[in-house]
Amino acid sequence: MKTRLGSRVTALFGLDYPIFQGGMAWLGTAELAGAVSAAGGLGIIGAGAAPPDWVAGEIAKVRALTGRPFGVNVLLVSPHAPGIVELVCRERVPIVTTGAGNPGPYLATLRAAGVKVVPVVSSVSLAVRLVRAGANAVVAEGEESGGHIGQTSTLALVPQVVDALAAAGTPVPVIAAGGIADGRGLAAALALGAEGVQMGTRFVCAIECIAHPAYKQAILKAGDRATAVTGQTTGHPVRAIRNVLTREFERLEAAGTPKDEIEEFGAGRFRAAALDGDTVRGTLIAGEISGLVRSIDSAAVILESTVRQAEAILGRLGGDVK
Repeated sequence: MKTRLGSRVTALFGLDYPIFQGGMAWLGTAELAGAVSAAGGLGIIGAGAAPPDWVAGEIAKVRALTGRPFGVNVLLVSPHAPGIVELVCRERVPIVTTGAGNPGPYLATLRAAGVKVVPVVSSVSLAVRLVRAGANAVVAEGEESGGHIGQTSTLALVPQVVDALAAAGTPVPVIAAGGIADGRGLAAALALGAEGVQMGTRFVCAIECIAHPAYKQAILKAGDRATAVTGQTTGHPVRAIRNVLTREFERLEAAGTPKDEIEEFGAGRFRAAALDGDTVRGTLIAGEISGLVRSIDSAAVILESTVRQAEAILGRLGGDVK
């Protein structure tokens, strides 16, 4: 059942619900993306550092699962990013989100192919610059999120991005991300001026997500102070659930270990957690909202329950958020 919430986002992207599934490397596979899209949200294939052939296979699988719109997240620091951009243009993927870099050089190519582009941004200046260059919307992601993070919280970042885009004469939709896992987060994001949300950690605990059961259980058991941020000295901070690995990272950084050695130490650690279930020395990427995730549910249930809770909250408050 559709919702009136986030009507500009649902109309622009052809959705029933103004909810994006985060484009998570290793975990944003066709199984999850297809389920989210089929249920009315925006499912997103996480390309990560995968080669174009793998992404092409996932695109085909999603299309076999649903005829609804879906997206591909392009990790701009990946050596395969140019090939994946070429692939999504050739395959006419409806929507692309981007992360870990500036998608400016690809915007004209993507837009010319009819692809809607939604960069993930962590600053006001980058949001304004990319929208002026042609982005259709932006995901404003606060530092509460899992994985690579910026320095500004969602509560502070989202309204500043909304206001700056309006002042620049480019008031495209803003999708809020970071610290959102249920309808309370969606209602709060709408109150801040966003017109939709992106959730990552919550969808790790979807039935359709291929994450190792031990990874999902680590999120379910997490408390409000369960995460740590490492990699500050490398310039690429990452939020993950505390474990032996995060403590080892902290020791290396405190000792002044060179950036390249720290990055080499962390290589392959996320895959070890996500797919192999190494909760001790794997990188358990998850946001601060982990402490609110307490069940494993289908993508359809996550979407429906999030929207209905938000509608109920806004109804009690007497709002007319669109």
